[in-house]
Amino acid sequence: MGGWAIAVHGGAGVDPNLPAERQEEAKQLLTRCLNIGISALRSSLPAIDVVELVVRYHSPFSVRELESDPLFNSGRGSALTANGTVEMEASIMDGDGRRCGAVSGISTVKNPISLARLVMDKSPHSYLAFSGAEEFAKQQGVEMVDNDYFITEDNVGMLKLAKEANTILYDYRIPITGLESCAASVESPIHMNGLPISVYAPETVGCVVVDGQGRCAAATSTGGLMNKMTGRIGDSPLIGAGTYAGELCGVSCTGEGEAIIRGTLARDVAAVMEYKELGLQDAVDYVIKKRLDKGFAGLIAVSNKGEVAYGFNCNGMFRGCATEDGFMEVGIWE
Repeated sequence: MGGWAIAVHGGAGVDPNLPAERQEEAKQLLTRCLNIGISALRSSLPAIDVVELVVRYHSPFSVRELESDPLFNSGRGSALTANGTVEMEASIMDGDGRRCGAVSGISTVKNPISLARLVMDKSPHSYLAFSGAEEFAKQQGVEMVDNDYFITEDNVGMLKLAKEANTILYDYRIPITGLESCAASVESPIHMNGLPISVYAPETVGCVVVDGQGRCAAATSTGGLMNKMTGRIGDSPLIGAGTYAGELCGVSCTGEGEAIIRGTLARDVAAVMEYKELGLQDAVDYVIKKRLDKGFAGLIAVSNKGEVAYGFNCNGMFRGCATEDGFMEVGIWE
């Protein structure tokens, strides 16, 4: 075994005009999350516990939550639907036995990633959604809050901007002063499933871990797209698309969900490692270059050998990674 390794992400496709202070806030949060995971790994927690721990608060290690920090698009601060509500989704996978759990359409569960873990551990199913997932959450006694808890002033402003522009926004981090300062302009739109999307920005949080025993795990959580249709489901809760973990690696994706779904991006990293016998970084590079079609996305990955890798084909990706031999990196741009 090559020792433990961990990587986290906070979204791919960063607006180059993102204020410096917001960039620094993101880096600080990613660093804290890495340190939470590092402490847990040094305490010999298994990989599946560490990925949940990093995405969601879990004492005694964590002092902040990715899902409760409105800086990223998951939990509190999630993107709003066209109706002004929050519908969150998350998934978690344990490479040891390829067990998994996923949820969608979550509107009152404070930490969707922990509900996904309960689906994996406490139900006979792999995926629960909307009213069924909420009812299961009540049965399990998880912490519930009003939908208003997840809604922030910034996101209300971004939804207003999205409706005025008649478009979908990939997150709330675009300055609310207007579309002219965004990474992609209305005159030169990207497309999602063949339809023009005027603005592209980062989304989603995720964590991948390999522990000292070579066990891989992955977790991903998101609020989805700003101004999305009610009932829309993205890649984050889909095992094999946004999240995957097996014997060889753990992968979490972020970016244009529809493109990630079409390319089954997370599973493809494991597949090319297995069938083409590529190393981790080569597998990540192959999938980013060959499987995204015209989509914009990124991913983080770890291998059972203690390696860590990432890749993206857009302006940038909020990410951080660390390994047992002392390597640590936090970055946004290429």
